[in-house]
Amino acid sequence: MMTGQESSEVVAAADRVGRYRWTICALLFAATAINYVDRQMIGVLKPTISAELGWSETTYADLIFWFQAAYALGYLSFGRIVDLVGARVGYSIAFVIWTIGHTLCGFVTSAFQFSVARFILGIGESGNFPAGLKAVTEWFPARERALATGVFNAGANVGAIITPLIVPAITVAFGWRMAFIATGVVSLLWLVAWVAIYRRPREHARIGAAELAHIESDPADPVGVIGWRRLLRYRETWAYGLGKFLIDPIWWLFLFWTPDFLAKTYGLDIVSFGPPLVVIYLISDFGSVIGGWSSSRLMRRGLTANVARKLTMLACAFLVMPIFFAQYVSHLWVAVLIIGVAAAAHQAFSANLYTIPSDMFPRTAVGSVVGIGGTMGAVGGMLMAKFTGYILQTTGSYTTIFAVAGSTYLIAVTVIHLLSPRLARVDAG
Repeated sequence: MMTGQESSEVVAAADRVGRYRWTICALLFAATAINYVDRQMIGVLKPTISAELGWSETTYADLIFWFQAAYALGYLSFGRIVDLVGARVGYSIAFVIWTIGHTLCGFVTSAFQFSVARFILGIGESGNFPAGLKAVTEWFPARERALATGVFNAGANVGAIITPLIVPAITVAFGWRMAFIATGVVSLLWLVAWVAIYRRPREHARIGAAELAHIESDPADPVGVIGWRRLLRYRETWAYGLGKFLIDPIWWLFLFWTPDFLAKTYGLDIVSFGPPLVVIYLISDFGSVIGGWSSSRLMRRGLTANVARKLTMLACAFLVMPIFFAQYVSHLWVAVLIIGVAAAAHQAFSANLYTIPSDMFPRTAVGSVVGIGGTMGAVGGMLMAKFTGYILQTTGSYTTIFAVAGSTYLIAVTVIHLLSPRLARVDAG
């Protein structure tokens, strides 16, 4: 427990170092929130659009499938693009593409056209995390990256909170098409801010010498780019990639099917399932930050990154398991609590998993490793979308789906540990 004097000393030290890097983190947070508003709208509007356009469960699953197929292709490409052109240009390209795809959703008239628009959205949105993690790697030392990642990753939950609040209101007043168009146009304000503000630390006029020294306090990375073929030979790449393959589909499940689950199980509609979704993602927002804080705190107490990350992920794996029982709960808010804790545990797990590439690889390879992992996660999501659509179309039950969701994280942390027992830095020489 810190005394008042010790706390004052910590604050004073932070003031001396400078805090501009957290302005960059705030931009990443805002972009991720926008990313998730655009991504989640399809789930919130599923009942409305399905009724108007005559979608079945498998039609909806196909839309999710094509979004994730594009996400898989784009994630791999953007990982390399970001490593080559940097976070500023790479993020700008991604943002423009996904905003175009999102806005086009307001003009489509068929499931095929919707699939094309969502494919464009998926290509662009796949650049969010490679660019964001590249920026974190550029702007934060290793001991702060999990916290910074947790903070900007919390934007996902804020986006998920905003969506059920603003989208139903726009839809009721102006129709679902205008919901896509209006949110797409307004989000362009972020792009203006990003282009105006973001630079690498050494190129930024607002950063002082002390903060620059703090950011660059880690040992220097080897010079040179590591190619994909070489990256795929490292067990550490597969530790991250398989972790993403296993857990990302469960987050997609929460994002795209929670409104449907609440609507079918508790008879909620586009207006009434807003508050439960807000509570779920408020809880998960807390998980994102506390997950990053937890491992950073353990590292400050002397534990290695390996132990700190894995202990946090193991705890999260156990917290997801009760999701299996959500379908058997008769009271709506008890189910909301169970799902919210599971979503929070995912976000805490994910914040630590996202940090692993920067623990193990030089900065020049982080974007590519993140891209490989994101692609594998999207492939897992494609399989999960088809699986979920088939199960719901044939059985109408979430029993098997939630059984898979509840067990996956324990499998993931086991796989990560077996492939990289020490999270050691790769020999890039």
